[in-house]
Amino acid sequence: MLPSPIDRYFSGKHDGSIDLRAFSSDAVVHDESNTHRGHAEINAWQAAARQKYDFHAEPQELTNDAGDVIVRAKVSGNFPGSPVMLDYRFTLCDGLIHRLSIS
Repeated sequence: MLPSPIDRYFSGKHDGSIDLRAFSSDAVVHDESNTHRGHAEINAWQAAARQKYDFHAEPQELTNDAGDVIVRAKVSGNFPGSPVMLDYRFTLCDGLIHRLSIS
């Protein structure tokens, strides 16, 4: 079972939106060699990725590492090699996503 903010993150992706309430106001996301800070940048990143790739991420397994939650997800969309397995590394703080790194 996914922790609540992580579940909200993946659930929002089904309709193309992102639930920013899952993120702290100073959250940081690392994806495709780029860093996005705060709600405005995270929202813009998600919208651009959705438009470019039209992707869907389906969580497959969950592990913990040094206090972080790692979700391995099957990601399919409009990109070469689809579907692929990606690791989403979440750092939670006060019940919210504080950091997310996708690799």
